[in-house]
Amino acid sequence: MTDPYSRPSLGERLFGAAPSRRTLLGTAGLGAAGLALGSQVLGASPAFADGGGAPRPRVPMDDVPHARTWMSWPSRTSVWGRRLRGVQEDIALIARTIARYEPVVMCAPDDYSAEEAQHACGPGVHVIDSIPTDDLWMRDIAPVFRRDGYGGLQAVGLNFNGWGRKQVHTDDAHVAENLARLSRLPFVRAEFVGEGGGIETDGDGTVLATESSLVNKNRNPGWSRDDVEAAVLDAYGAEKMIWVPGIKGQDITDDHIDVTSRFVRPGLVLVQLPPEGRKDVWARDAREQFAILNTATDARGRRLQVIVVEGPDTVRSKRADFVDSYLNFHLVNGAVIAAQFGDGYKDAAAKRTLEAAFPGREVVQLDVDRLMAGGGGIHCSTMQEPLP
Repeated sequence: MTDPYSRPSLGERLFGAAPSRRTLLGTAGLGAAGLALGSQVLGASPAFADGGGAPRPRVPMDDVPHARTWMSWPSRTSVWGRRLRGVQEDIALIARTIARYEPVVMCAPDDYSAEEAQHACGPGVHVIDSIPTDDLWMRDIAPVFRRDGYGGLQAVGLNFNGWGRKQVHTDDAHVAENLARLSRLPFVRAEFVGEGGGIETDGDGTVLATESSLVNKNRNPGWSRDDVEAAVLDAYGAEKMIWVPGIKGQDITDDHIDVTSRFVRPGLVLVQLPPEGRKDVWARDAREQFAILNTATDARGRRLQVIVVEGPDTVRSKRADFVDSYLNFHLVNGAVIAAQFGDGYKDAAAKRTLEAAFPGREVVQLDVDRLMAGGGGIHCSTMQEPLP
């Protein structure tokens, strides 16, 4: 394989040569999904550092207009075993669905996998083999994209270490930096070890996270909660962190927040609660998150409003590590891509709640059971790159 950095840039290959980085990023789309963004407002004015002066770089909320979604093609039987083909089919379905709304770039680890991914995903998805990956969880291995306050983006790497060295990550550990180099974005390395799925931001100064995934010796040994909090706030350009305890050692992520609690907008969060009869460790965790967020205030002093989404009563999968989360959705330009589990009543109720929470966006529910039986979902497998 040729050196990926000797090739034309990603922007040049997607859009053709461009005179400047700003011009490149302002050209959002491959077709109507991107062109429709032309007159949209990009969001609130950038936050300024204390005392005024230069704007403070900040990670925006997921709902801002996107340039594209990044994904990763699963290819290793050493990770997925006999389940690999079914997981590939689910990833291809997610990619094709997102591509109806915005560009999708799928990273494949080699030429053969790239051809396989392109065949499965179709011509609407752009597949590249210049960023090798070990697994599919782009939310955790990709950089977090941060607006710099001057109309540009920075790529922030969270030092992925295989969720505390639980899984091979030889290539995944370098995805954030490689993606930044390929995209010609400034790369900033955060001071802490973590994953994008473990931190939820409202884009207005407040972040949510579980202690179990960050204040953990498998990521940040010897660090206090205050140490971790200061590093996260610095990386995200935020002022306040709301912690929930979470659960250590019960899943590979040590309990990521994006399965249970998600921001809708500043001051408003969704929390998924289990059916009343469930008493397992995950049910207790969800109820604890609800109790904490229901009394919390954000960086602007607002008391959080909490919308409850009821989890499904029944699911099709029999796997113990199945993620039955309606909230592990991915926001795209004009839509919400979420899961359904074959529980007709609860699936429909979750869809209505998401439609009300995100007016003007189409809610598309997918059967991706084979992916979610692997311990993650749609949000976990995607990372949005916002417009600057």
